[in-house]
Amino acid sequence: MFEYAPAPESVRPQIKEHYGLFIDGEFVDGQADFKSVDPSTEESLFTVAEAGEADVAKAVAAARRAHETVWGPMSGAERGKYLFRIARLLQERAREFAVAESLDNGKPIKETRDFDVPTAAQHFFYHAGWADKLAYAGLGPDPRPLGVVGQVIPWNFPLLMLAWKIAPALACGNTVVLKPAETTPLTALMFAELCQEADLPPGVVNILPGAGATGAALVDAAVDKVAFTGSTAVGRAIAKAVAGSKKKVTLELGGKAANIVFDDAAIDQAVEGIVNGIFFNQGHVCCAGSRLLVQESVAGEVLERLKARVATLRVGDPLDKNTDIGAINSAEQLERITALAKAGEEEGADAWQPACDLPERGFWFRPTVFTGVQQSMRIAQEEIFGPVLSVLTFRTPDEAIAKANNTPYGLSAGVWTEKGSKILWAAERLRAGVVWANTFNQFDAASPFGGLKESGYGREGGRQGLEAYLDV
Repeated sequence: MFEYAPAPESVRPQIKEHYGLFIDGEFVDGQADFKSVDPSTEESLFTVAEAGEADVAKAVAAARRAHETVWGPMSGAERGKYLFRIARLLQERAREFAVAESLDNGKPIKETRDFDVPTAAQHFFYHAGWADKLAYAGLGPDPRPLGVVGQVIPWNFPLLMLAWKIAPALACGNTVVLKPAETTPLTALMFAELCQEADLPPGVVNILPGAGATGAALVDAAVDKVAFTGSTAVGRAIAKAVAGSKKKVTLELGGKAANIVFDDAAIDQAVEGIVNGIFFNQGHVCCAGSRLLVQESVAGEVLERLKARVATLRVGDPLDKNTDIGAINSAEQLERITALAKAGEEEGADAWQPACDLPERGFWFRPTVFTGVQQSMRIAQEEIFGPVLSVLTFRTPDEAIAKANNTPYGLSAGVWTEKGSKILWAAERLRAGVVWANTFNQFDAASPFGGLKESGYGREGGRQGLEAYLDV
């Protein structure tokens, strides 16, 4: 394996010592403050205000006022201009946002630089084009905005999840109150500054950092729709909270995706897809291919090549351009990953990890491959949300589908085979919202994304994603 010299990112964003709440176009103080920590060093990056119930009420009132007086009456063409402006500003400040995301989240700079920030800008460009064409989206002759939307996003893709939520909401004429995850508020607050730079009317976008209590207050507030991405447990609580109300809800929740490798697959290509499917973003991906189902006749060869490939992955400084796997986002998440990996070994699975040195400070976990996994094991049923792969085998295509569907989740799946007919056959039978064929983790703003079963309901992205933000 090649030895790589360090290639640290030279750009450093101008991070303030303190950020307030972004309400009605201005940064204001909150009721309390908390620290945001760099997970790769455990050092404090900045302090940020925490929103309470009164702050949530102010933000919702500002969003309501903006919707009724400015954003709602504005023509779609004019709204689209603001979205185009935001997209261009994101592109202009792409490197700054990429570094900030890596610092606050722990993910490698090459992922934030090449995926997170460009895809976030793409969503604003894409939805800007829809703003004056909603009547032609096939959702009815006179689609109207809902009003004020409350949005709660997770810590694994802070800026990208913000774009997934805010871009379609604004394009459809709604105003937004968004709560970023408490461990990763930085790029959302930088986005608030970007909204000021774009001269977005006050109150159209409001950003409220905080923990679970802030999110609960937003769900209970006088909003017309709730959009949530996060854990299935919190999604259930939100569904119960809004039951019986007139609020629309979309939930994008957890997953336990199966990556199915048939015996006629291109092995090297499949191995790259397996690695990308589970180790991208340290496995902090709701649609991660955390279960590998490989046909018995090629299982030995696939595992041999997979281990050889995983052994080349570089774990370390997220701001080093050579890093493949960065830091785990928080001590709490590292504890959960460690506990589930330990449970896997206690239940009889065999763990393999490559030899690699981990930094002394920060939250780190080596990429892990479990073999000898049974369907009943926790590592085969529960979402680990970390760089841990569970390998199972199958003999027949029917057995592969049965094992793939034997999970409460239904967000995504992958199929690897050279036969198009087998791809279509499997896709028709897999209970998953998204099925990738001979690839994995491919996303586009024009393509709808969402799950089945306990992975939630509703779609984000594409024409289908607009419906959740419209009264049709």
